Amino acid sequence: MQNTFTFSPDSVLACIHAALPPQRQNQRNLPGLAKRLSNLVLAEHLPDRLDAWRSMTTWLSGGSLWSDVYIDSADVHGSATQRFAVLMDVLAATPPLAAAVRAALRCILEETEGANLFGEVGIPSDRGFLSEFGDRLTSKLIPSPRDDHDLGHLMSRSYQRRRDLTLIRGLQPSTLQRAVDILFPADAPEMTAALERAMADGFRLLVARVQGQGLSLKLRARSQPGPVARSPFKRLADSGENLLCAWEQARLTGDLLDAWREDVVACRDEMQLISTRLESEGISVDIVYGLDVLERCIARMEAIVAVMSTGREAPGPVLLLLQQLAYAARESTSLRHLVRSNLQRLQRRIVDRAGKTGEHYIAETPADYRHIWAAAAGGGLLTVGTAAMKMAIAGAGLALFMEGFASGLNYAVSFLILQALGLILATKQPAMTAAAFAAIIRDRKGGERLEVIVDYATCICHSQLAATIANVVVVATGAYAFDAMWQWITGHSFLSMTEATYVFQALSPVDSGTVFYAALTGCILYLAALVGGWVDNWAVYHRLPQAIAEHRLGLRFGRLRMIRLAGVVSRNMSGWATNISLGLMLGMTPVLGKFFGLPLDVRHVTLNSGILSLATASLDVEWVGTGLLSLAILGVAVMFVLNLGVSFALSLMTAVRAYDLSPDDLRDLGRRLWHRLCTRPRDFIMPPRRPIPPASST
Repeated sequence: MQNTFTFSPDSVLACIHAALPPQRQNQRNLPGLAKRLSNLVLAEHLPDRLDAWRSMTTWLSGGSLWSDVYIDSADVHGSATQRFAVLMDVLAATPPLAAAVRAALRCILEETEGANLFGEVGIPSDRGFLSEFGDRLTSKLIPSPRDDHDLGHLMSRSYQRRRDLTLIRGLQPSTLQRAVDILFPADAPEMTAALERAMADGFRLLVARVQGQGLSLKLRARSQPGPVARSPFKRLADSGENLLCAWEQARLTGDLLDAWREDVVACRDEMQLISTRLESEGISVDIVYGLDVLERCIARMEAIVAVMSTGREAPGPVLLLLQQLAYAARESTSLRHLVRSNLQRLQRRIVDRAGKTGEHYIAETPADYRHIWAAAAGGGLLTVGTAAMKMAIAGAGLALFMEGFASGLNYAVSFLILQALGLILATKQPAMTAAAFAAIIRDRKGGERLEVIVDYATCICHSQLAATIANVVVVATGAYAFDAMWQWITGHSFLSMTEATYVFQALSPVDSGTVFYAALTGCILYLAALVGGWVDNWAVYHRLPQAIAEHRLGLRFGRLRMIRLAGVVSRNMSGWATNISLGLMLGMTPVLGKFFGLPLDVRHVTLNSGILSLATASLDVEWVGTGLLSLAILGVAVMFVLNLGVSFALSLMTAVRAYDLSPDDLRDLGRRLWHRLCTRPRDFIMPPRRPIPPASST
């Protein structure tokens, strides 16, 4: 590149000092600006120019390309925009330097391809959620090669960190207009020709993506029935091509814009219909992913059309497009954003299904409260047998896997019997009742929503307290009665002295892993509720009840019986999946811990209350006053707090994430709960005197 003068860092710094007023010439960041401008205008090859351009943009954002050192400023946005303003002042006051920078930019645009910048950056691939997740994970672990001829790759490299967005986030339209006038002057149309061609190609890529994704089988099966030619996604592709051809020929009219926007509205209406049907027919991550791809493509097309319709005279649409590209480039490498944006609807579905079950665990009236006491007492009585069977399996000397599987099967059968008889196990309540909050968060707004949540929190508290007390008291009493009957039949206690001593030591929260194991059990309770919601969603999505009702076995057993069986499956699928998965996880976790050499075990408050009672009944009376018994009882209390607290916290966090409860609402909710606890503590212990309003609106 031939220049009038050398453009060395010293000469560029002299130009900068000459362009700025004296009071601004002592800024310590000016040598950095001079060095980067010199590297940009003197670069002879495309890789060097791209590195210099990236170094310049990173420096303008307030940081260094190779370090995280930032200037000392309380206003980061101000520092970035101030640096950008200094650069524009220097270029405006130094025409030779501005011409050299324009020449470098022109070389970059002529030697690169920009279609992917507008049509691919930030738009997920068509291969689905798992493939996209795998690609992003691989790029995090393995460095990817450079593609210097793709502007989209340069954009992705330039906005990998949140701090890289500082300048683009704080940029104002007037400042951007000044930069456009200096770097892309109106009397040099060749500067913008390459960008306009790239924008047109990117728009065509987006049109093709919308048409292909919108007409895919998975979305078309849930759209309004009709011929493909009348699909809004097909119409959008046609009107988009007409719009683009008119813009390229400089004959864009308002009628073409209106027709295209009408098709955009029709596409969004169709997407809303698909989303609504997913909520009732079951959600697939791949379909949610497809809807996300469509929304991103349409939003990008709208931003491009806004630039096409206004031109360079209106900097606002150009700035919005640049910001959208920058944010999309940042999100295109984020695993967290991909998972969060695509799993939110699935979380809602799982939470909603668990919430329907959770409503049965909340006492809103004195009658409900009495029912919980009775059902929990029955659950405690059944758990006596479960605890006895657990100790029998542990003492049978089975192989490690068989012992874990037999224990898990014992738990699962017990939980299924609880479900069939309508009994209650206290530790299963939190994951279900926390999900019931989702209906309140979804259907109510503002202060009314928070007040209803507080009312339900008091109901959940005294409901769980009643269920836990009934469980523990009945299982302890039943275990003593069981051991007395066992001694009357066999002449000795159910547990040996060695087994009973081990139980006391294992339940101690001081010299064993009871605290960690109890928290881990809370996580297992939460995971089981998620499994139940996921399986129920899977059954609804694949229309399993309908398949059962229409199965050919109806010819042998009768169509009416198959319809009844389908109804049973539809009503109980979530509970069956929750109970079976919970039982197997409780039984197999210790086995997996031993297999991998990890400290993994479970501590379930109701089961271990029964086991502790069996151990106490097997020992002499003098054990009652020892410290081991006190520690074991304290361990059961720790299990109660951690089993319920951890599972409830995780489930509530899932419900909050699923429906985007704001941090301000969470803080307000905490204040309201504390106020209710201080002013009306009885509500957290005793049932309400009046019914609580329903959680969901009519």
